[in-house]
Amino acid sequence: MHYSLAKIKAPIQQEMDTFETHFRDSMKSQVALLDKITHYIIKRKGKQMRPMFVFLSARLFGATTEKSYIAASLIELLHTATLVHDDVVDEAYQRRGFFSINALWKNKIAVLVGDYLLSKGLLLSVDHNGFDLLRIVSDSVRKMSEGELLQIEKARRLDIEEHIYFDIITKKTATLIASCCATGASSVGQPKEVVDLMHEFGELTGIAFQIKDDLFDYGSFKDIGKPTGIDIKEKKMTLPLIYALNNTSKTERRKIIQIIKNHSENSEKVQEVIQFVLKSGGIAYATEKMLEYRERAIKILHTFPDNSARQSLEELVMYTTERVK
Repeated sequence: MHYSLAKIKAPIQQEMDTFETHFRDSMKSQVALLDKITHYIIKRKGKQMRPMFVFLSARLFGATTEKSYIAASLIELLHTATLVHDDVVDEAYQRRGFFSINALWKNKIAVLVGDYLLSKGLLLSVDHNGFDLLRIVSDSVRKMSEGELLQIEKARRLDIEEHIYFDIITKKTATLIASCCATGASSVGQPKEVVDLMHEFGELTGIAFQIKDDLFDYGSFKDIGKPTGIDIKEKKMTLPLIYALNNTSKTERRKIIQIIKNHSENSEKVQEVIQFVLKSGGIAYATEKMLEYRERAIKILHTFPDNSARQSLEELVMYTTERVK
């Protein structure tokens, strides 16, 4: 089934339109250079999945409030800050077809812009007494940094086990979606147990989302064409690969690890690793795990009353796992 973002967005279209202005205002500065850069950041926005999760999670329990906009802006500011810093760390010069900030303005300015966005997010919540939102999102930023560092540490030795992989993706990817859902519920005055439940819903969705990303690397979906092997080239241990390595002979395991360590730039060798994963059942295993997390997320969602926001959240979960990039 095809899930359309426009249809998913329908119950919160007004919020999404208003949010644009809110987000732009939250970045304003007295420094012309900063304004030029933040204007560039706004221009290259993506699908805006995070604000959608915030507003739909708020609308699940009634009408959105001013605090819902603060939650969405806070998350988008902190998320943008981490992306700007990531591009510096990864020496990446493009993001979503646009030049990165460090490509256009160099590393020093990119790091300072990231710091600025981070501080704007913190001040936004403090100025509006959104300490509940600040607690949720600050915890998320801490986990994201831990997840990145854990991944770097493990990439050196390539000795990753499945439970460590789940720890990394929960911290790196899922925690931010969890924050969107938790702050959305908190912004409309929901009690702690509901906020926690929405956090769990977001986390499960985020894990399913990341596994889907892993699967793209193997071109296991007919729409994608030839496998890219980008994760293998970057020595990232993904779920299909971990499963394949854990279910093979010691000799084969050693051989594949050697290729990843020493020949990740060689396209033919990368294709060899991809074929190994495809043959081992790694794709089927990862797909099964992704669907398992998706089901658990939807199960939580179904504990709440049915309305248009709940339907859209369910479709957004389906979209994250059935998208074609």
